[in-house]
Amino acid sequence: MSKVAAIAKLTAKPGERDQLAKALQGALDNAETEAGTLIYALHTDGKDADVLWMYELYESQAALDAHMNGEVFKGLGPVIGPFLGGRPELHFCQPVGGKGV
Repeated sequence: MSKVAAIAKLTAKPGERDQLAKALQGALDNAETEAGTLIYALHTDGKDADVLWMYELYESQAALDAHMNGEVFKGLGPVIGPFLGGRPELHFCQPVGGKGV
């Protein structure tokens, strides 16, 4: 099976980026022990102080599906919702090559 990646853009309400990042900590902690999750990394945006980017890499589509159907992911909306300035943008892709892939 091929690896699957997800890239999420999360835009916080103005000035709430750090609170949004803190609200995502439970998901970051969960990914540490989540089977099939190879990379689960949160990044700030270099140009927009209200944007966070999440890069995720899974060993397979089944691993991504398990992540998205897990209790932590299902419960994430109410935890991060108060800090979001809009709907997260999700993009799914398959890595072609490169270091770490």
